[in-house]
Amino acid sequence: MTSKSENMEKEYKNLERLLASTLYYLSDDEVEEIDLEYLMEHTNGLREWWQQYREKNKKVLEKEIQHLLPSLSLEELEELKARLKKVIPD
Repeated sequence: MTSKSENMEKEYKNLERLLASTLYYLSDDEVEEIDLEYLMEHTNGLREWWQQYREKNKKVLEKEIQHLLPSLSLEELEELKARLKKVIPD
């Protein structure tokens, strides 16, 4: 069984690899236009890490939205409700 510190070290090494690969791509003078899909496809584990990161931060996003709702007008809230109904069926 691996210890917490070993797991953190493994995660750190993986993040270091993802960052290095990303920065290498971004600093390549031959790349004329940054293609995020290419980067995700050609950096092993980057897409999975990004999905996990986004999921972890979902609660933060929900709280930010809740905080903003009281400042919206009735018309803005109705518009938001209509837009959400298109995305989230009953």
